Amino acid sequence: MSVIYNGQAPEKEICQVFSETIQELINEDPNVVYLDADLMGSMKTQQLWKKNPKQVFNCGIQEADMVGVACGLYLAGYKPYIHSFSPFITRRVYDQVYLSVGYAKKSVRLIGSDVGIMATYNGGTHMCLEDISLIRAIPKSCIIDVSDAKMFATLLKRTKERKGVIYFRTPRRDLPDIYSSETHFEIGKAHILKEGTDVTIIASGIMVATALQAADILMENGIKAEIIDPVTIKPLDEQTILNSIKKTGAVITAENHNIIGGLGSAVCELLAENYPVKMKRIGVKDEFGQVGNESFLREIYGLTADDIANAAQDIIKNK
Repeated sequence: MSVIYNGQAPEKEICQVFSETIQELINEDPNVVYLDADLMGSMKTQQLWKKNPKQVFNCGIQEADMVGVACGLYLAGYKPYIHSFSPFITRRVYDQVYLSVGYAKKSVRLIGSDVGIMATYNGGTHMCLEDISLIRAIPKSCIIDVSDAKMFATLLKRTKERKGVIYFRTPRRDLPDIYSSETHFEIGKAHILKEGTDVTIIASGIMVATALQAADILMENGIKAEIIDPVTIKPLDEQTILNSIKKTGAVITAENHNIIGGLGSAVCELLAENYPVKMKRIGVKDEFGQVGNESFLREIYGLTADDIANAAQDIIKNK
């Protein structure tokens, strides 16, 4: 595995990669279907609809019905991928996802876009900071917090045959490239992006690149941070995380989500039962969302590289 992050703009926007990957899946498998809740323009999937009218459907602004349609298609032998903005594909339709997909043991891949602060100018009503906690509560569910386009494309394909609720949380644009084209991804297998001995930083989604920036800041102060991308928040790669923390003796989690119920909570639960150590959680601290651009929101909610680096320095002093 090779990390190629250099702080530059990505080769392709994440929505373009998504559209291309769904088209590849449709070409390879006539049973793959894609459903959207009238947001094809936002995800750049309009051409999919035109090219594949028998496998691509616009269900309109009615996400609950879309989940039901996806379940019906699954029973007919199809493999559904469904998309809407993150609050609408999780919070608004939670009962349908929990019962019609999870409890009924169907397989549907949910794609929630503009997660967390990436909703930016759509504001607090569209800023879903609780989606991980909701989906984590569904038995046997799988949660992938997308950190770059390579991961997204690979795991969209690798989950085609996976059973149960599979949830991808992703931005639609401006997600920097982290991984090389040769990187291999597996459900439940984390990647150590940078080795270190002083503190473990576990970051997911848009916070992975931020954690790598924080590691550079810490290195200037003689602190060697180990950076882990969990890839899947559920199932969590418990052994990789425990091995790292036993080596460093301190841990920071960083997520574009409420610190309640997300990645930080998952790691806290793991450590409380297996290896208690000093820990701090970087994330939105029990607040609602608001309108603003990404840089403003990162500052307001404490999601910058400096915030991670400062937390790491504080925790190391108190080991």
